[in-house]
Amino acid sequence: MRLVIAEKPSVAKSLAAVLGATSRKDGYLEGGGWLVSWCLGHLAGLADAAAYNPDYAKWRYDDLPILPETWRFTIAKDKRNQFDVLRTLLWREDVTEVVNACDAGREGELIFRTVYCLAGCQKPMKRLWISSMEDSAIRDGFANLRPGADYDGLHQAALCRAKADWLVGINATRLFSVLYHRTLNIGRVMSPTLALIVQREAEIDAFKPVPFYTVALDLPGFTATSARMDKKADAEQLKSACQGLAATVKQVERKDKSEKPPALYDLTTLQRDANRLLGYTAQQTLDYLQNLYEKKLCTYPRTDSRYLTSDMAEGLPVLVNLVANAMPFRKGIAISCDTGAVINDKKVTDHHAVIPTRNIREADLSALPVGERTILELVALRLLCAVAPPYIYDETSVTVDCTGAEFTAKGRTMKQPGWRALDAAYRASMKNAEPDKEAEDKALPELTEGQELPVTGAAVKEGKTTPPKHFTEDTLLSAMETAGKDNMPEDAERKGLGTPATRAGILEKLVSSGFLERKKSKKTVQLLPSHDAISLITVLPEQLQSPLLTAEWEYRLGEIERGELTPEDFMAEITAMLKELVGTYQVIKGSEYLFAPPREVVGKCPRCGGEIAEMQKGFFCQDKSCNFAIWKNNNWWAAKRKQPTKAIVAALLKDGRAHVAGLYSEKSGKTYDATVVLEDTGQYVNFKLEFDRQKGGGK
Repeated sequence: MRLVIAEKPSVAKSLAAVLGATSRKDGYLEGGGWLVSWCLGHLAGLADAAAYNPDYAKWRYDDLPILPETWRFTIAKDKRNQFDVLRTLLWREDVTEVVNACDAGREGELIFRTVYCLAGCQKPMKRLWISSMEDSAIRDGFANLRPGADYDGLHQAALCRAKADWLVGINATRLFSVLYHRTLNIGRVMSPTLALIVQREAEIDAFKPVPFYTVALDLPGFTATSARMDKKADAEQLKSACQGLAATVKQVERKDKSEKPPALYDLTTLQRDANRLLGYTAQQTLDYLQNLYEKKLCTYPRTDSRYLTSDMAEGLPVLVNLVANAMPFRKGIAISCDTGAVINDKKVTDHHAVIPTRNIREADLSALPVGERTILELVALRLLCAVAPPYIYDETSVTVDCTGAEFTAKGRTMKQPGWRALDAAYRASMKNAEPDKEAEDKALPELTEGQELPVTGAAVKEGKTTPPKHFTEDTLLSAMETAGKDNMPEDAERKGLGTPATRAGILEKLVSSGFLERKKSKKTVQLLPSHDAISLITVLPEQLQSPLLTAEWEYRLGEIERGELTPEDFMAEITAMLKELVGTYQVIKGSEYLFAPPREVVGKCPRCGGEIAEMQKGFFCQDKSCNFAIWKNNNWWAAKRKQPTKAIVAALLKDGRAHVAGLYSEKSGKTYDATVVLEDTGQYVNFKLEFDRQKGGGK
């Protein structure tokens, strides 16, 4: 028997169907000489600090840096049963070979190897490496299984990444939290990403708009504009001088221009377009694409390549036609396929670009959830555009003279719409789609040099220099991708902050930890830093907020993958950095005013299980998505001339009731004691009274 281990049950099911392993067992499938099981993502991970020393459960400066000599792993409680299933299967006497079928990337390698090693397995290992879940791709993959040892470098790099992130996360988080007396989560990618946003906000705050003025001349069939002027009086003077006169055409330049189609999508460029065009977060796009991959409608999502391999060239025209026929927006538009535009073996690393699969032909796209369908349409559009002809147009630039001043105008005339016809049709099919300004054609009239044109009107236009824009997920993903790029070696495979696979998770962690807030402004959603985020970046040393650290790490991890750097040397660099950080960092003077004082937790939220903390106007759940609140100025309490105190609220949250003395009776004008009972409807927080029956109660 051969044992196949996938990353998720859904993937295992697809593999088993192709292999003929159709008999369902407890935690695996069997048949045709195969056993197929799964990992449920990361079954095991690096143990917490307290696993090395119980004293580490408390955060103390004197314990830092925490540097394990031998690393320990822990199995997630909710995944223990599946780990036991895998260990039993790995030790079965009839299992002669194990196939790693986890996702074909660094994390997939780590997920499988951790289980393989923790189970103490030493059986021969093979690697399934595929970019599509189509049946044909699965069959080809199993026909060409690779030796597991070929990926030892990938595993070492993944393990080093996990250990280094653990070391920085544990030590830096504890160091800064202890020194500044509040929890401050520090991460190798998270912190420099946050620094990018804080720096952008500082630039916006410091920006002072500068007014400028131009003069626009109305000429037959077009408008020509002057250069910018600093003083309005100068612009008014030029306007007055030109009114009622004629302008002379000084120069007419005509150029034939061609605009190449965009390259295919990698994960990051897809996430950026989905954010800008559809409003999806990076995490939503990744989740939708992952589902499409598992439904065999798209190829592997976590790719950083925008090209296909030469072995795909022959079948590409058929795929393009299938995709075109499945997309309603391409009706009436001729489809062509320039295969050479998207084939480049040198620019494909672990996986090729994201494209739809041939299964799109049989799929009922209308039955897909709306998020998955719109992402599939976007991926399909990009494939059709990438192999379409270029957009060809004439660009005309005109310079005219009036009273010795120059005015310019530009126009373009489309000659061949090419790929932009598809792009325009797609945008037209969307609700509230923004028009593509690049493709807006505005032709100038036929003009010749020396021609006199009457000025039918002149106007002064006032403008202001604009500040940098707040980050959106689209622009932040772009900034993460290029951060530190100029300082990295040319041959560095991965540059910037994080990888396509991890960037979405980093953004979500920054939001959930309260460092980032998503704020809707008109049609876009901006990413804004919190007060604590700005304070954190203020106290972090340059080393931890610079993109160079993580960019350097990614370069080093690539060297480990290729066997050019030993894991021991990499980990020694990380250890030395942390020893220096702990030994030399000094608290910033005046930092007590930087951070808002931590809020004292009063109890657990009865709705979501989050933390309830006291604030100025009441007691509120700290989970921003939960609306549970006990207001201090609540009408019910006001009528009884009482205000809920910390002790009363703590009892209400713990027991659902609290004994309260000195409640006022509007009927008798006297006070009384009673038990206040909390009743939460899920929408409203209500209160009622219960009285001691032995004493008769009553008001």
